[in-house]
Amino acid sequence: LGWKFFDADDYHSPESKKKMAEGIPLNDEDRIPWLCALHDVLRREDSSGQDAILACSALKKMYRHVLVGGASALESHQPEQPGENAAVKILFVHLDGPTGIIAGRLEKRRGHFMPPELLKSQFETLEPPSAPESFITVSLEKPLPEIVLEIEHTIF
Repeated sequence: LGWKFFDADDYHSPESKKKMAEGIPLNDEDRIPWLCALHDVLRREDSSGQDAILACSALKKMYRHVLVGGASALESHQPEQPGENAAVKILFVHLDGPTGIIAGRLEKRRGHFMPPELLKSQFETLEPPSAPESFITVSLEKPLPEIVLEIEHTIF
């Protein structure tokens, strides 16, 4: 697509990375500053007219609201409306699949601070996107080219 790509894991604080490496799941207090920083990255790209892709485990509806509306979304529990100062237009892609497939992929990942043992806590925290959020759900059981085509078809 020629869009900038950002991996949200690159924006975790050293303390959060250490916590996850020790097998301790992050909580809302750990995640909110991280999500606000990610909103700022997306806002910056949007302001410069640049489309971007962010790989991020925005597990809860509240987390997705923060990505869209920034810190102000925490006060209202709703993202700001498009056209307002801080809101960013985002299409969330919920990559959905069986725990076994995801666990297998995590087992193959090397040099990452989050151990596969934390996957259970991620599923326990997960609030899949729902209306009125702007999202699509794509099955991880499909081959990668099909996943990409489905996302591209939705965007364009």
